[in-house]
Amino acid sequence: MEILLQLISGIVGGNIAGVLNKARSLGPLLNTILGAIGGIGGGQLLGNAMGGGNGANIGSSAIVGILLPLIVGFLKKKKVTS
Repeated sequence: MEILLQLISGIVGGNIAGVLNKARSLGPLLNTILGAIGGIGGGQLLGNAMGGGNGANIGSSAIVGILLPLIVGFLKKKKVTS
């Protein structure tokens, strides 16, 4: 159940990141995948470090789910248009 909460929180966070950073959004599918990865990773690492409660897991999963697509989006090479 914990991993499912982390997955959902990360997916929501990844899609929020796409909305926040429209200019460098990776697209809905990639934002969702990166959000899910960040959500599970963040929940496992940070959620357990903060006490392991559902609130800590959901919060840390959402935050890392937002951050991972934003970071990858900023590192992505910007398309040059002429």
